Amino acid sequence: MNETERGGYRIYWVTWFWLLIITIVEVAIVLVQLPRAFLAASLATLALMKAALIVAYFMHLRYERINFVYTVVTPLFLAVILFFALVPDALNTLRLR
Repeated sequence: MNETERGGYRIYWVTWFWLLIITIVEVAIVLVQLPRAFLAASLATLALMKAALIVAYFMHLRYERINFVYTVVTPLFLAVILFFALVPDALNTLRLR
């Protein structure tokens, strides 16, 4: 195995390490009793960080900036649209009870 192949595998190990660290932080945040808004925001942020790592290194998009941005931002955009589409119905259901 030459130097280039070892360097190529090293980046995957570093990526797995950071995914493990982020997962441990997520579990720790859930186990500590925190306010729900902070809990939801921090878990969403950490999930976005994990998604960005996976897309950048395992899908090999770290040098293709526009594809990387589209891959990470498009699901966020769709999630915001779904959130605002479903909140009025959820609020209406809560008022009926």
